[in-house]
Amino acid sequence: MSVRVRFAPSPTGYLHVGGARTALYNYLFARGQGGAFVLRIEDTDAARSTPEALGAILESLEWLGLRWDEGPGVGGPHGPYFQSERRDRYQVRARALTEAGAAYPCYCTAEELEKRRQSQLARGEASRYDGRCRGLDAAARARHEADGRVAALRFALPGPGETGWDDVVRGEVSFRNDVLDDFVILRSDGLPTYNYACVVDDHEMEITHVIRGDDHISNTPRQLLLYRAFGWIPPAFAHVPMILGEDGTRLSKRHGATSVAAYRDLGYVPEGLVNFLALLGWAYDGQREIFTLAELEQLFRLERVGSNPAIFNPAKLEWVNAQHLRMLKEEERVARVVQFLESRGYALGARSPEWRTALVRTIGDRLKTLADAETQADFAFRDQMEMDPAAWAEFLDRPEVAPRLRRLGERVRADAEFSLASLESLTRALSVELGIKAGELIGLMRIALTGRKVSPGIFEVMWLLGKERALARLDQAAARWEREQPGARV
Repeated sequence: MSVRVRFAPSPTGYLHVGGARTALYNYLFARGQGGAFVLRIEDTDAARSTPEALGAILESLEWLGLRWDEGPGVGGPHGPYFQSERRDRYQVRARALTEAGAAYPCYCTAEELEKRRQSQLARGEASRYDGRCRGLDAAARARHEADGRVAALRFALPGPGETGWDDVVRGEVSFRNDVLDDFVILRSDGLPTYNYACVVDDHEMEITHVIRGDDHISNTPRQLLLYRAFGWIPPAFAHVPMILGEDGTRLSKRHGATSVAAYRDLGYVPEGLVNFLALLGWAYDGQREIFTLAELEQLFRLERVGSNPAIFNPAKLEWVNAQHLRMLKEEERVARVVQFLESRGYALGARSPEWRTALVRTIGDRLKTLADAETQADFAFRDQMEMDPAAWAEFLDRPEVAPRLRRLGERVRADAEFSLASLESLTRALSVELGIKAGELIGLMRIALTGRKVSPGIFEVMWLLGKERALARLDQAAARWEREQPGARV
């Protein structure tokens, strides 16, 4: 049988980076083995599942480049791929378990179960179902139904012993059966529970390997017991390590962005995020860290996934992302920057291809995320420049600022060529005439033109602004300096 894996998100929110890594590992394993990557939607929680969340999950997977072979929008021979459309299958399988004596109706109400749970906790006992409905005879069941009680369906635990498996990542794992209880497989409203539904779905979809986070490891013994009760061969299980924040706690919103969509909006490219997520638990040779998705498809092996928790290091993500930005062909890198800036509301449609390319070249290796184009070069596409107060205070304290800027403006206005070479030449010539270092004049120009002490190359800044805007900013800065000098008339 060929390899078949699945990713089965619940459409109750965004695609978390932990879920994205699970999807990625499933995808890579399937591609490396020449198998199928199945997308199944676990939407039985009707109260919390939304079309918007489903759309966000599908969009995030597509943005990452993780194309599924079967599932929503694709179809396939093992559908439906929405659990909400598979209720009849769960009912049929549940009847088979009941007839075999492996499941029984439970008439306990939620209030009764909670009261017993609190009593168990008060006695210092583990909270677990006490099995009281397991021995009900037909008459007792009839009385409960006559009272209007609607039964849930529980799995009849087979008894003492252990349930274990050879995990692809963690090795031998086992649980004592006496730490489990007769868990619910169908709720009183007829909807399946997670453990039951995924066993039925995985069997009917012929899933050969279940690759998921190790927070699911306690579900596995229950699922294996269901496989045995049905007489089915279970898939291989691989529980990948948890992702932690840099403080060693489980990754959450307090560590920053946690969704794929949020990282996209922060300016990360899919190539960079995919590469980084692959490294959260997996390593190739301990040295190489930069991979394309195509390379990962060929090199990824489950056996090289470690069992220790992975640390989500934002600085490492930024570094990996920067490498992928540099690997893009210049034309593609420019297109990505322009698309990002336009998504942020900047109208760049009227700018020439030459100008757009020059913008990205000017930023150079400072472009670690697409958002850096906004922070590094906003002077070029903002109509209103924001002046850094500290930079302006230093500007204000320097002598003869206005005269020097006005003389520079005269030279720029007379420069018919207005090229990088001509701008540099006239600036350096003026600094000699003024008897100051070129760096001193350039420092004034930087603050006047960008509002900051640090910027890309000053001559590239002037060219990107264009002659008229550059002259206007030089003039405005000079006039403001004159107004704010001590003793100046208000």
